[in-house]
Amino acid sequence: MNATTTRGALLAALACVLVGGSFTANSLLGDYPYAGGQFLRYGLACLLLVPVAGKGAAGRLRTLTPRQWGRLALLAAVGMVGFNLAVIAAERTAEPAVPGVFVGCAPVAVAVLAPLLDGRRPQRAVLYGALLVAVGAFTVQGWGRADATGIAFSVCALAGEVGFAVLAVPVLRPLGPRLLSATVCAVAALESAAVGLLVDGAGWLRRPDTVETTALLWQAVVVTVVGFVCWYMGMQRIGAERATLFSGLIPVAAACTAPLVGTGSYGPAQAAGSALVGLGVALGSGALRRPGREPGSRGRAFRGNGRPGSRGARVPGTPE
Repeated sequence: MNATTTRGALLAALACVLVGGSFTANSLLGDYPYAGGQFLRYGLACLLLVPVAGKGAAGRLRTLTPRQWGRLALLAAVGMVGFNLAVIAAERTAEPAVPGVFVGCAPVAVAVLAPLLDGRRPQRAVLYGALLVAVGAFTVQGWGRADATGIAFSVCALAGEVGFAVLAVPVLRPLGPRLLSATVCAVAALESAAVGLLVDGAGWLRRPDTVETTALLWQAVVVTVVGFVCWYMGMQRIGAERATLFSGLIPVAAACTAPLVGTGSYGPAQAAGSALVGLGVALGSGALRRPGREPGSRGRAFRGNGRPGSRGARVPGTPE
């Protein structure tokens, strides 16, 4: 791995660790209206991201085509609002480990879909690494009770996780990580408000108490602002399929932080699963290969636009 791919891997890893910690924060928001919480989270994140979106942000937004705006709306609806709704709905009739196991399969799906959509063949090393990551995620979480409804919503959660990576690829280059994060947060806030008004009516938004405020601030500032920007910066450097390998760190981080608030424990199974996730990430990302050789693509690299380019180079003028 060279400096560019190493930095991209570290950014993707940090983003996924932060998201894993957010599952612990979610346990503190069980009584807060879902849509209202998402509106506050994404709305605040957008306000914080706008000042750092970079020069010419408004101009870059004006150059987007209607199709690209539709993709952004779909990204927010599927990968953000829909994903969280699916997880909550799944956990009504299934134990939390069930949607977690399905979401843990996202690296496998992205390892196949991302290169096919880009006109490339899936890389074997990435696919094998993704399979190890999925097995490790399953080992960390185990399998719980579920019915057909819980499994169906868990599949929807998997689709949301995959969509969050795959749908962003064509709009990442024109917007850059910061502006993309700000834009999808704005769209997700509007979509959350619409869902809240339709589902919860006048009670969709209320003043959070101290604990809920702390959890929402953590999700908005740390998980969304820092996590999203790091995720898309990492994806810009190493591609969607390799970046998604690091989503295996989400259940690992959740398992590590759960004991801090008394909602779980970390034992031998979690340790073994964490080791499998680490091995899968190392294999798929190319960390186990000899210096000077990158996994697959015969020396080609992702440059932020979803297409192969010069190894280790970033397209001049690409926003960061």
